[in-house]
Amino acid sequence: MSNYLSGRTSLTTVQTSDIADDAVTLAKLAGGTASANLGFDGSGNPAETTVSAGLKSTQVFTSSGTWTKPAGVTKVKVTVVGGGAGGVGGTATNNASGGGGAGGAAIEFIDVTGTSSETVTIGAGGAGGASAGGAGGAGGTSSFGAFCSATGGATGTVSNGGTGGVGSGGDVNLTGEAGHGGDSVNSSSAGGNGGSSILGGGGQGKYGSAGVAGSHGGGGGAAAGAFISGAGGAGIILVEEYA
Repeated sequence: MSNYLSGRTSLTTVQTSDIADDAVTLAKLAGGTASANLGFDGSGNPAETTVSAGLKSTQVFTSSGTWTKPAGVTKVKVTVVGGGAGGVGGTATNNASGGGGAGGAAIEFIDVTGTSSETVTIGAGGAGGASAGGAGGAGGTSSFGAFCSATGGATGTVSNGGTGGVGSGGDVNLTGEAGHGGDSVNSSSAGGNGGSSILGGGGQGKYGSAGVAGSHGGGGGAAAGAFISGAGGAGIILVEEYA
């Protein structure tokens, strides 16, 4: 007896559509091929069919290049994230500097039946700001061909964090997290943390220290003093490939 029938109170209550749904679900979870009993043949034996579906492979891009469709892939889910901005450098006053904003994101399901390859552009992370309150660089825009894109984050100011980038063209478009403002307590200060993207964290702003670089997010702001801020992390694109 099929495993799909186990636990049923009576064979007469089993619906073919129920078993078919189970088979499709199993195939998607397994990312490959599943078999299901969808009835009985003329001899009373289970009639078996095969369903092929599910995730086949993934490709991750952290630098610009070309996506090439693998054999057997007909659809992709693309997640595009822009570059993070650099934080702001430290100043001679007790004002701690803000962190850089993270890149936005766009998520899109694409039918690639008629597509063999596509240009992938990864937005660069913005440079960290120099001491004396130097502004960090803005993050660059990432894109998957003409399908969808996401702008990079913006740098902040001496006191405030930068705004996040924005996704466009996707089925879902998201704004990256803004950078955090700096924190000053009595004579001690810490730069603000960089904003996080959906695929990476922002850099930390530390007390009495330089800011930390982001990982696909914004760079951390610098503490008051002759400290530089953290650089923003580069964008990233994740391509999930389905049969």
